[in-house]
Amino acid sequence: MRIGLITGGIFLNSCYKKIRSTKYNIKGTLQGPNAKAGHILRDKIKLPAPSNTRKIKTLIIGSGISGLSAGRWLKKNGETDFEILELENHTGGNSYFGTNKVSAYPLGAHYITIANNDDNLLIDFLQEINVITHFEKELPYYNDYFLTFDPEERLLINGGWQEGLVPDFGVPTTDKEQIKRFLQEVDQLKNTKGNDGKFLFNIPLNSSSSDPSYRKLDKISFHSYLKEKGYDSKYLLWYLNYACKDDYGQKIDKISAWAGLHYFASRRGKAANAEQNAILTWPEGNGWIMKELAKQLKDHIKTSTLCYGLKLMANGDITASIFNTHTNTTEEIIAEKIVLCTPQFVNNRLLKNFNRNIDYRAFNYSPWLIANITINELPESKGINLCWDNVAYNTPSVGYVNSAQQHLKLSEDKKVITYYLPLCDFEPAIARLAAYARSYEQWLDIVVPELEMIHPGITDAIENIDFWVWGHGMIAPTTNFVWSENLKKAKAPINNKIFFAHSDLSGVSIFEEAFHQGINAAKQVLNVVS
Repeated sequence: MRIGLITGGIFLNSCYKKIRSTKYNIKGTLQGPNAKAGHILRDKIKLPAPSNTRKIKTLIIGSGISGLSAGRWLKKNGETDFEILELENHTGGNSYFGTNKVSAYPLGAHYITIANNDDNLLIDFLQEINVITHFEKELPYYNDYFLTFDPEERLLINGGWQEGLVPDFGVPTTDKEQIKRFLQEVDQLKNTKGNDGKFLFNIPLNSSSSDPSYRKLDKISFHSYLKEKGYDSKYLLWYLNYACKDDYGQKIDKISAWAGLHYFASRRGKAANAEQNAILTWPEGNGWIMKELAKQLKDHIKTSTLCYGLKLMANGDITASIFNTHTNTTEEIIAEKIVLCTPQFVNNRLLKNFNRNIDYRAFNYSPWLIANITINELPESKGINLCWDNVAYNTPSVGYVNSAQQHLKLSEDKKVITYYLPLCDFEPAIARLAAYARSYEQWLDIVVPELEMIHPGITDAIENIDFWVWGHGMIAPTTNFVWSENLKKAKAPINNKIFFAHSDLSGVSIFEEAFHQGINAAKQVLNVVS
């Protein structure tokens, strides 16, 4: 999962005890987001009466990237009377990460690319946190330590590891020509503007062209678009399926053509010291950026705190019912403004007293499995050596990343590899239920054989596997979603009192969208504050 996950999957019955497999003799854990807190919201569990009532100017619910971004923007503009509530005992949503004695490692989103040069808000933030150190000839200079160390990407195909993820090794000439034609097409789209003078595909999405001749691509599937264009190479279709699974958690038959093309044609960032669209990453993935956001806001964040209801008061203020999962106490917070940085399936429950007139069923969230695998060696294989991103052709997963890639002192000894499996072979609801039902041993039966196929002999080198299940891993930009009226309605504030910020409101779950969603909501709050 290369860029973005969203907060979700709160109904997993998490297991935090160490487990040892009798079949594989591999120890580890099977975990996920907080089940106890999620069940309170889902099952309407009766809670004790509020012990106190207090007031606050702005209440932000959710501390994923969008919530932290909203808090940062409020503070940056002189507003300090706000709180950020988080139901987990940590911040970050799907940018959360883990650590062990070997390395830090991601539990979700694990990289961003260099910013598009017209994205001034993101560039300013990257300067704040020293990801951009200075400018040379008007181009940003990125911190060399955060740019992905070489070698960057490799693909196991036709018996060997090739450099890069676009199929090439052992690929027939006719297929190569078709791949080349597609890449030339999206490269042209990347630099094409619509009839309104805006790029056809841009980040953030709301800055993309509204040209109807391209917006209509949202109404057909990426698969249909490719078929109409005559793209039928199995190697190309595998690559495009990989891309959609990687960023959206679904295959090309479910994703809209507009979203499929956006993956390839929306990034055009240039740097003084890196190639276009170069990757920025850290051992803990986007957890590093999340920590940079959160440390500015530590006095405003309250974790293990669940909002389970919102009501509009006669004077226009909002009453939020709050439960602390550690102290088992409740309170009421009266807020002038609310920013909901939670996914829509959560908002559906929180806003039961409000009529938003939207169809929540249109929001499709892809479930994921993340496996962090501690190994004491990596068996040798034919072709290019271990890279940061390692993908095998025609396997269920989208490969694994090497968390040690960004370590200054690379070692031949133990390392952690992070394996990503989008659960997209069935409808999300079915895949989600199956994911929740699987035991640690059953997950091993899915993951270990694929790893053994990729790296024969690796099973004996595995010391530990920690599984993490995201039931609602990321929003999927399905057909007729990104530019639908339904999504437009979901973005609209309620009475200029309740505002919304989440990457599912973009339809594409990437860091940049969550970051901008948070800023947009904070701007709305500040504009209506008297």
